[in-house]
Amino acid sequence: MNGKVCLVTGGTNGIGKATAHALAQMGATVVIVGRDAQKAARVTEEIRAASDNQNVDWLMADLSSQQDIRRLAAEFKTKYSQLHVLLNNAGGTFTTRQVSVDGIEMTFALNHLAYFLLSNLLLEPMIANAPARIINVSSDAHSGGKIDFENLQGERSYSSFGPYGNSKLANILFTIELARRLEGTGVTVNALHPGLTSTGFGKNNPGFLMKIMGVVIPLVARSPEKGAKTSIYLASSPEVQSVTGKYFVDCKVTQPAPQAADSAVARRLWDVSAEMAHLANAVPEMA
Repeated sequence: MNGKVCLVTGGTNGIGKATAHALAQMGATVVIVGRDAQKAARVTEEIRAASDNQNVDWLMADLSSQQDIRRLAAEFKTKYSQLHVLLNNAGGTFTTRQVSVDGIEMTFALNHLAYFLLSNLLLEPMIANAPARIINVSSDAHSGGKIDFENLQGERSYSSFGPYGNSKLANILFTIELARRLEGTGVTVNALHPGLTSTGFGKNNPGFLMKIMGVVIPLVARSPEKGAKTSIYLASSPEVQSVTGKYFVDCKVTQPAPQAADSAVARRLWDVSAEMAHLANAVPEMA
C-alpha cells in the first residue's frame, strides 16, 4: 500500500480504527474521519506509534450533516491530490426516530446518504488516480430490509431496528448501482458484512434492551481486528483489484438478499438520494 492514500470514515473506533491501523502498517497514507477532534487526534497518534508510520492524519466531520460532508470533501481535496481507497464505514442505529440537521431521518442520513454524498464528491481524485476502490460497510441485517419509497424516512411508521436493516439494504443497492455507473473508469465499488463485532455501536441509545446487548454482544462477537478483515482485504488485496459491484462476507463474494439485486429499485433510490443530497452532478447514466 506504499504510495496509496486511504480515507476511512468512523476511523476512531472499532472496525474503522482497526482497518486504518492495518492499512498504515502496510505503508499507506491514511486519513481517518471522526466527530470528536480530541479523540481523532489521540487515535491518530496511537496509529502512528503502533504502525511506525507518520503518514496518518485526521479530519473532523459529522457525517449526518450534508454541510459537514461537503466541507470534509473540500478539505480532503485541498490537502490531498490523490485518493485510492474510500472506506465508508461510519454508521449507527437509532431506536427512536430522530432527524438530522437537514431534517432527514438520522439512520438514513448517516448510514446511506453519507455514503452516497461523500463517494460522489470524492470521485474526481479517485478516477484521476485509478485504479481506486470504494468500500461500503453494510450488514447481513440488509436481508430484513425493505426500500419503501412511501415510508423512506419512517414518517408513517418507525420500528426500533427496521430502519437500520433498510439502510444496510440501501448500502448494497447503492454499491451495485455506483459500480454500474463507474464501469470502465478503473474505480471499483464493493460492499461487505463484517460479522457481529464488538464495538461501540448502538451505545448512543437509551433503554434496558440496549444495555443488555452491550453486555451480551462482547461475549459472543468478533474483535474489531477480526471484524475488519474483509474491509482490509477489499482495500488492499490484488485479488479484488478488478472486482466490482459485489457483496463480501469473510473475504468471499456472497449473494445478498434478493431485494438487494433489484436494479429498478437501485436506480430509483439513486435518483431520490441525489435529490435529497442536492447533488445535481451525481454520476450520470453511462452512454
